[in-house]
Amino acid sequence: MRAMVFDGASSKLQMRDVPVPEPGPAQVLIRIEACGVCRTDLHVIDGELLHPKLPLIPGHEIVGRIVKPGSAVRGLLEGQRVGVPWLGHTCGECLYCKEANENLCDAPGFTGYTVDGGYAEYCIADAEFVFPLEDDADPVALAPLLCAGLIGYRSFRLCGDVRRLGIFGFGAAAHILCQIARYKGIDVYAFTREGDKTAQEFARRLGAVWAGSSSDRPPEDLDASIIFAPVGELIPTALKSLRKGGRVVCGGIHMSDIPGFPYADLWEERSIHSVANLTRSDGEAFFPLAVQAGVATETVAYPLEQANQALVDLRSGRLQGAAVLVP
Repeated sequence: MRAMVFDGASSKLQMRDVPVPEPGPAQVLIRIEACGVCRTDLHVIDGELLHPKLPLIPGHEIVGRIVKPGSAVRGLLEGQRVGVPWLGHTCGECLYCKEANENLCDAPGFTGYTVDGGYAEYCIADAEFVFPLEDDADPVALAPLLCAGLIGYRSFRLCGDVRRLGIFGFGAAAHILCQIARYKGIDVYAFTREGDKTAQEFARRLGAVWAGSSSDRPPEDLDASIIFAPVGELIPTALKSLRKGGRVVCGGIHMSDIPGFPYADLWEERSIHSVANLTRSDGEAFFPLAVQAGVATETVAYPLEQANQALVDLRSGRLQGAAVLVP
């Protein structure tokens, strides 16, 4: 099969012919229809996430059809469409797994980081960690839901009961979450790069009641804000826009260092919360909600061999919505 491979020696992926993987008894072999390009892929390739499997096939927003179920797999059928997320497997035995916090597992596997992912024509996945998906939907449109959607939803759940929600960094995750929030009757306040009028208009088109630059103050204090941009300097900024008891949720796996800020900005029971990975229960709740809310992803499709260009476009901020590779 063809695969875009990261060897650790260069930030550019190499197109290679590699063997089609063979599924184990509890795994499924999947023919990939689409794979989203996520900022986490950049963190891996740029060395901000340490110790990836090498050589590595990146990609963890995978949509495809099962070609071959393993001998011990039950409930999944050949030809069935499934999605493969970032969390590839867990140990099931550590304290966190036993407490139903599998996102914090001590010995996890991560798709496109510690196990090969979806920048290829086929992949294997643990059968217990794939999600059945709509059979007649557009696979390119589905792909961003597997991480941008899931992590955005987990971030949203950690905000608690909110009426006014701020979102810093209006990219793939934000454009999905904005639709979920509006479906639930929540007012969204979008914060973009300084002077990015295109992103601000995009946010308003998706239902944001206000959109401005990250340095702007919103017209009202917010109940919570989610930061999707990997910029630590945004945390003190977001705190200044919160009401008493409000929360800032950091939705990324990597962020630049957080600068010092006055304790007064955190006082009055404001809080900062990070998001780590996802759980299968997040997906079980999110995918039906996305259908109910009529979430429509905005995507830019690239042929598999143009993965490097998709990564460059993501890094530069030129994308509106999500990049998706199509084998």
